[in-house]
Amino acid sequence: MEKIQKRWETFQNKYPGISRLLLFFVLSNGVTLMQLLLMPLVKSLFGLTSLIDINFQVGAVGKGHPQYYVFDYAKGALAAGGGGGLAYFLAVQMTLAAAQVINFFLQRNITFKATNSVKKAAMWYIIAYLFITLGAAVLQGFYKQPIYEYFISSIGSGGEIIADIITMLINSVISFWVFYPIMKIIFKSK
Repeated sequence: MEKIQKRWETFQNKYPGISRLLLFFVLSNGVTLMQLLLMPLVKSLFGLTSLIDINFQVGAVGKGHPQYYVFDYAKGALAAGGGGGLAYFLAVQMTLAAAQVINFFLQRNITFKATNSVKKAAMWYIIAYLFITLGAAVLQGFYKQPIYEYFISSIGSGGEIIADIITMLINSVISFWVFYPIMKIIFKSK
């Protein structure tokens, strides 16, 4: 292990930008994996509640039919053609928020070794998180429904889990490429 650590330190000193990007990539993927493992559990727990029968459709865009919503979680189980309702929305947001809290501290302390104010960095991180989450939700309007329809109709209820994973991975890729340059600005070290 000591040999590997020395090689890594040499690499970091020689290529600080590339090593930072690699650390960011590894940590982000680890947090995404945690989120992927946590999502089915949280979703199934919320799915046992009456929240699945509450529509959560926010941000209507245009007047087309069917109506497009930025956050579109119609009531009812996903496998039955619903959107999972408020239960699914909360499961997505809770796992995403947990992942972002962990990611904030990992990236700040390990990747960027930031020494600036935690409060100030957290404020900017939260603002970035909200904009990125909203942007990703808008983009989901283009790919979420076809992915769920395809996998649920092809595989059945197991297709819902695959569709969950694919949509979370797409969201993670978007977040990765947007968050990295933002974190370079947010996390400063002396």
